[in-house]
Amino acid sequence: MQLPHRDLILQIIDNLTHDILQGKVRALRIAMICLLSGGHLLIEDIPGLGKTSLALALSKILGLSFGRVQCTSDLLPSDITGLSIFDREKNNFRFIEGPIFSNLVLLDEVNRTMPKTQSAMLEAMEERRVTLEGKTYSLPDPFMVIATQNPAEQIGTFALPESQLDRFLAATGIGYPPPELERQIIQHGSIRHQLDRIEPLLGRAQILETREAVAEITLGTKVAGFIYDLVEASRQHPLVLAGISTRGGINLADAARAEAYLKGRNYVVPEDVQAIALPVTAHRLILKTEYETQNKQEIIRSLLQKLPVPMA
Repeated sequence: MQLPHRDLILQIIDNLTHDILQGKVRALRIAMICLLSGGHLLIEDIPGLGKTSLALALSKILGLSFGRVQCTSDLLPSDITGLSIFDREKNNFRFIEGPIFSNLVLLDEVNRTMPKTQSAMLEAMEERRVTLEGKTYSLPDPFMVIATQNPAEQIGTFALPESQLDRFLAATGIGYPPPELERQIIQHGSIRHQLDRIEPLLGRAQILETREAVAEITLGTKVAGFIYDLVEASRQHPLVLAGISTRGGINLADAARAEAYLKGRNYVVPEDVQAIALPVTAHRLILKTEYETQNKQEIIRSLLQKLPVPMA
């Protein structure tokens, strides 16, 4: 089985992390896995660490249209999806597309907007279409959302419900860069001017072709059983109220296929599941009230350490 455009995609990850997105290789790799799996990414971190730069750089080097929504408390669903206006010259209503009609959409500080608007955005993410005034409009393909979220303890935030968090294939942070790298970034200033000079190395048609190839990567019965065992173990954990959903298990299988693709294999091994399990599953856990301060990633990590790994 062929792995189309793999070398080019690896080159894209290497180029961006070497020249522009230094210190963000893991976040960029997870974003690429989400794109290849047809999923969406949630980035939770404090402002000023380069979340917007990551999304914009990715859209430019992949040759995708880019839409950005700055979420605020007064943001309306129509500010994202678009609205119909009356055209006096033609004597009819004309639909004006909102920023969500882009291949890659950045929802910046998604937890600063009201739950009603959050629901409208996340419904479009799930259905890949927008319905207004009885008419349905399809979103472009490929379509991917990168949403950023401030830490929950910050003032003026509305936490995403668990059912909506489950719609993100993966969640990750960026974190502070290593000290020496951060000194260089401070010395040389913002990289926004470099983003304008990025030339596309891939295109929409190539991304769709790659997605089809990733979906065909073999995931055997033993690996599927390993994923199920992790899902079931998460539901039995004493600190967990609700574990990984069936959707979460499907997303983990899809992400493992993308991980295998990036590693140059046309089949999934348990190590692919282990490599991508934390960002794909941890945000889906609902902890019991008395344990809400526990680290969800540590819970998943402990489960992975205990689960027997199937032999090939």
